[in-house]
Amino acid sequence: MLKQPQQPLLRPTLVSSLLAMLLALPISFAHASTDYASNQHSTRHPATATANHVIKDTIPLRFANGAISLTFTGKLLPKQDEHWYQFNASQGQYAVINISNYQPQGASEIANVGVLHFPNGGQDGTKGGIIYQGCLPQSGNYRLRIARNLMATHGGVAGYQVEVVILPHSASRELCP
Repeated sequence: MLKQPQQPLLRPTLVSSLLAMLLALPISFAHASTDYASNQHSTRHPATATANHVIKDTIPLRFANGAISLTFTGKLLPKQDEHWYQFNASQGQYAVINISNYQPQGASEIANVGVLHFPNGGQDGTKGGIIYQGCLPQSGNYRLRIARNLMATHGGVAGYQVEVVILPHSASRELCP
């Protein structure tokens, strides 16, 4: 008698599933999810300088061992306009960063602006959906800014969910020649 396969404890998200299908490579999807908004004080670090201003608090993103995808949620409180995250990656790795709608309890707005800051000071991003998709241009520390759209919000609590997918070099070679 055949047993029904059990549902995996951790499921890949849509973006990482599409990448795996497109690449047709045997990739392990370890999926981590953390709510940084409920644990902000214990994950904050001292100020980090950028080209234009000082980032007060930067939250490190740590992928589980062997994981290529990390999903996290958060919320901006009424007097906050942005949250900053950071991760290390190498030149030539293929990355996708997606912001999706998330409205936790008490949130009346959605933070949908994302900008990826490169190690050399360059940046790329947009509002909502996939805010970055492509080959990372340099090795080093990348900073991700998640913010509210100041033209479309009223300063209330704004929620967000972000998925960061970074393929290993072996899976990035065909996409990043």
